Amino acid sequence: MTILIIEDEPKTGDYLMRGLAESGFPVRLARTGREGLAMAKEGAADLALVVLDVMLPGMDGWQVLAALRADQATEQVPVLFLTARDEVQDRVRGLELGADDYLVKPFAFVELVARIRTLLRRGPAREDDLIRIGDLEIDVLRRRVRRGATTIVLTSQEFALLHLLAQRQGQVLSRSIIASQVWDMNFDSDSNVIEVAVRRLRRKLDDPFPVKLIHTRRGMGYVCDLAPVPVPDAP
Repeated sequence: MTILIIEDEPKTGDYLMRGLAESGFPVRLARTGREGLAMAKEGAADLALVVLDVMLPGMDGWQVLAALRADQATEQVPVLFLTARDEVQDRVRGLELGADDYLVKPFAFVELVARIRTLLRRGPAREDDLIRIGDLEIDVLRRRVRRGATTIVLTSQEFALLHLLAQRQGQVLSRSIIASQVWDMNFDSDSNVIEVAVRRLRRKLDDPFPVKLIHTRRGMGYVCDLAPVPVPDAP
């Protein structure tokens, strides 16, 4: 399985390619967004992860990510943004668009490798279980989701979020727990990234069906269950 680097700065691209290859990863390098998108689609079957810059000529990283998530062949491929854009709104935008992680330049190479290994461990190679909640069926090994006879296509981020909630069926998970487990990072308290991610998952998983599975506990977090967790009576 190959890691695709999409980076237009020659020294950075060469450094990443050499370093990741020396760390034992098969690597390919694209110098523009359009080239990277074409390589991702052509090699989707063997694509393990994309390391993506934002500021690319012609087609920027935001556009590349949107195109990856819109294509069924690449929509579940993990994407790690590696960019000099370090504003909070940039990080939020990347995650809302479907990125799985966001690392700011300059960066420590050992941290990049650690994040890559974490994203790759989320894949199905270590799991072969099947989760069922009502008419919801999650095939973790094949990363397939169904409600009854309906197949639900999820992005990598959406699948990770659903998997976390379903694994802990009936437990209310706080925003901080979801952030650390799904994105391996902390969010500012005024960020709405978690709410946006849950809303997008609900559109696919709950909105078309009469029985809702993802419930909000205001001020506490989210829970996946056949019925919302009751609020205890005040003493």
